[in-house]
Amino acid sequence: MTVTLSRRDALWLGLTGYVASVLPGQVMAGSVEDLITAFAQGAVPVERGILLTLPAEAPDGFVVPVQVQAEGATRIMLLALARKSPLVATAVFGPASGTARLATRIRLAESQDIMALARRPDGTVMQAKAPVAVLVAGCAG
Repeated sequence: MTVTLSRRDALWLGLTGYVASVLPGQVMAGSVEDLITAFAQGAVPVERGILLTLPAEAPDGFVVPVQVQAEGATRIMLLALARKSPLVATAVFGPASGTARLATRIRLAESQDIMALARRPDGTVMQAKAPVAVLVAGCAG
């Protein structure tokens, strides 16, 4: 079976591929302040009720383990503050999940602060921030 594409179809396919590859970067990019404002939805984050666990010193920036825990949270957002695209992860939890936990490994190109925010169903937003020193860079940005 042979598939033939007209020039118009090929152009449309190429344009669609380009847009699909560029837009995620535009959506993921954004300032830390914009991301926090969107996540908090008008609430002022408080520095309690959330536990952010990560090593103070990461010998390898390719695999930096991070864990976030927040009692009763329905959403968690993880940010690497020095990255061009600071959003690392977001997670949504159901009402029966109890303590919300997010564990992952992230790549970091340089030493920086990591921030976690958690939102409860009543609109309360909690935040925690911790520095990590990266000895060997894990990526270019």
